[in-house]
Amino acid sequence: MITLEVDKGNEAGLEPRMHLKGYVLGNPLTNKTSDYNSRVPFAHLKGLISNALYESAKIDCNGEYININESNADCVDDIKAVDICVENINFGAILEPICTSQAPKSTVADAWDPSLINQDRLLLLRPTVGARRVWCREYNYLYSYIWASDRAVQDALHIQEGTIEKWVRCNETLSYTYIVTDVIDVHKELIKRGLRALIYSGDHDMVIPYVGTQLWIDSLNLTISEGWHAWFVDGQVAGYATLYSSFPSLLTYATIKGAGHTAPEFKPEQCFALINRWFDYFYV
Repeated sequence: MITLEVDKGNEAGLEPRMHLKGYVLGNPLTNKTSDYNSRVPFAHLKGLISNALYESAKIDCNGEYININESNADCVDDIKAVDICVENINFGAILEPICTSQAPKSTVADAWDPSLINQDRLLLLRPTVGARRVWCREYNYLYSYIWASDRAVQDALHIQEGTIEKWVRCNETLSYTYIVTDVIDVHKELIKRGLRALIYSGDHDMVIPYVGTQLWIDSLNLTISEGWHAWFVDGQVAGYATLYSSFPSLLTYATIKGAGHTAPEFKPEQCFALINRWFDYFYV
């Protein structure tokens, strides 16, 4: 939506003009209903629910797993069974453990508090009897509070003193109303305007699964210029990609093998190679 507004501003002659050539989106929420519905087929593809349960849910719920009809008892039972199967799965990265997330995504003004971090670290680090200590990605998020609140770091980032009292990683305190649940038509408009696009998905993300992303891209009815193929970094498969065209637009869709919801966080080398190739007009 921001890209479209920028392009409209360029078209209207607003200053300063931005040299806009395209846009990049990672694991993007595009159509809320279909993206969330895709979690069930994704869970099936990854072996998190059985064939029998998936087939039952697909028939009983008719492909609608989010806004289900409560009077449909068979569908309700199927979804309850699905929820039980995935309740202990980390949706952001299905191969990683679930850890406490009180501090990393706190939205309160006093989120950064050494005592809170120490408390959470004890929760994270406490091993079960006889078990190996589990590493949690949340460690990085906890440490980021200490790092980003350090005055020397803020000076290096040229943050004006006094503008930030305590840094929060995900500041969701802004007051706004969520009204946009589908931006597929925005993509269609951007394609008509001739903009390039790179859409990528970490293929182990269950928040916005690649299954739903592929569905809305298919709904654009673009021509496939280069079919599904592996792309490589250092001679190893880094993911898979498809190149679509609708002259003069080109849309590249790529998966990042083994990555979660924020793919560059999980696979920085591969994502760096991907974006560099896109900037260089080299179509993975």
